[in-house]
Formats: sequence, structure tokens, C-alpha cells
Amino acid sequence: MYELCLMCPEDRVESVSDALDALDALSVSVEDADAQTDAEQALFGEPGMPPPKEGWQRSRIVALFQERAAADEAQKLLQLQDFFDGCSVLGIREVAQQDWVRLTQSQFAPVDITPQFWIVPTWHELPAAATRSIRLDPGLAFGTGTHPTTRMCLRWIASRGDAGHDFGRVLDYGCGSGILAIGAAKFGATDIDAVDIDTAAVESTEYNAQANNVKLRAGLPDAAQGEYRTVLANILATPLKVLAPLLCGHVAEGGDLVLAGILERQTDELKDAYAPYLQLEVADTEDGWVLMTAHRKVPLHSERATPAANA
Repeated sequence: MYELCLMCPEDRVESVSDALDALDALSVSVEDADAQTDAEQALFGEPGMPPPKEGWQRSRIVALFQERAAADEAQKLLQLQDFFDGCSVLGIREVAQQDWVRLTQSQFAPVDITPQFWIVPTWHELPAAATRSIRLDPGLAFGTGTHPTTRMCLRWIASRGDAGHDFGRVLDYGCGSGILAIGAAKFGATDIDAVDIDTAAVESTEYNAQANNVKLRAGLPDAAQGEYRTVLANILATPLKVLAPLLCGHVAEGGDLVLAGILERQTDELKDAYAPYLQLEVADTEDGWVLMTAHRKVPLHSERATPAANA
């Protein structure tokens, strides 16, 4: 393996990265060339959303090639392009061969949701304390159990399930990997719809459900029909606000709404957005994130009038 290292200004990062992809680079990464110095820049967006910029003022681009000849050819072709003006080649170096699969797997260990409920990659043995588990490997869809928002949702499911709660009909809206739907199934739910706008997420959910021997229906958002006793949505604050009438419309009388993907500073925004429909409250917090829930009460019906006694 060989790395081609380049220095590029911010406005050339996208063009150079796209060109490296077209030149069959195995991977392309962009780093802050001033990292670990006083000139280092923070570059981030809301978690789960694209960053606001493609790169830093001084970006270091590293492209990986299988052969030295391919790296040399990419360097020569890039230097002939107009968009390479202002960029420079830092060099080409050989990198040691590694077992990338084993290296990747080493970064993912079992995650304890409760002392008895664990998320466990398939290459790990189940922890001795695990009485319930979800087998889940990192994939294209969000939701491996490592993010605070996912853990808080699963903790809510586990606490209710351990208390004997009947989840009734369940909707996992924005299901990603299907981890919340599968978690509900592990605690007794049997009538589950899991929906997502991403077809890759739908496929991932179907695969993970089969791998965990649970039954659910996975599909696009229009597959969510009618009312549910439990509605779960781990997305982000902005789409959650837009979806307020839709999600609340799916919550049955006596049902629960569980929302995640919300930063602590966004709590009031969500309460205001849902106020016309349901009253949201903070149910859990972790690392700057909050879990918010609401319960739709069963209306109190007036007692039937007692017939007057015959005179």
C-alpha cells in the first residue's frame, strides 16, 4: 500500500478529493494540516449532519493506493490540472500491510445498556452477565449502541420491559440499523413497524432483525399506518420538530412518545414544537444529549347518569 500526501487550500479540497476518487484511490481522507498547533481550527456541524465546510484553510489530503505506480500516476495527472493550482505534493510513502478487518473489529467492543442487557458484535462472545443481547455489527446505517442517544433509548426500553410494561404496537421512526425496534422485540414487543427514508437502512434493519431472530416489518415512512402504543424516534432536533404533528398523530391513547437526537440546549425548542400535541419532558441525559418522552393520557369519560328512582 502507498499513501499520496497533498497540501491543499480549503477551496480545492472537494475538487482534489473527487479527482482522487476518479483515479481509483482506495480511500481519501482530509485532515487539518495545523492540527495540534495554535493554528488548529475546529470544523464540525450538528452531530449526524455534514460539516459546514469541505476542509480547513490548510488541508492535508491523504490518498491510499494499492501500487506505487498508481500513486505516481495520480500525482502526475493532478499536477497537470488547473484546479491543482495552490496545492502541493508532500510525498509518497509506503505503508505497512495490516489486517484491516481485525483492526476495525478491535475498535468495537460489547456495549452494556444495563448490567444484563448488552449490544454485542458478532465476533465477540456474550458477556456472562448478559441475559438479553442484540447482536449487531457496524454498518452503513446509524445505530450500533455506542452513541448516547441510542443508549438512552435502549435504557428506556429496558427499564419498561424489566417492569413488565406492554409496549403494544411499536413504531421505530427513522430506524437506521433497526436497533431500537429489535430492542423492543427483545423485551416482548411483537407488533413492530420500523421505517426510514433510506432504503439502505431498511435493508440493514431487515438483516439485523433476521440475525437476532426477531420479527418486524421494515419499510419506507409510508409503511407507518395508524396509531401505536409506543413511538420511538432517534433522529435529530431539526427533523424532529418538523415531524411533530406526524409523530404525535401516531401515538395512541395511553401511548408513549420517545424522542432522541436532541442536545441539551435544544430542549426548550422541542417542548415548544410539540406543545400543541403532547407535553414533552426530559427523561434521561448523557454527554450533553437528552432523551425526551411524552404520554398521551386516556380521556376521562363522564359516568353515565343514574336513572332517577320511580316515584
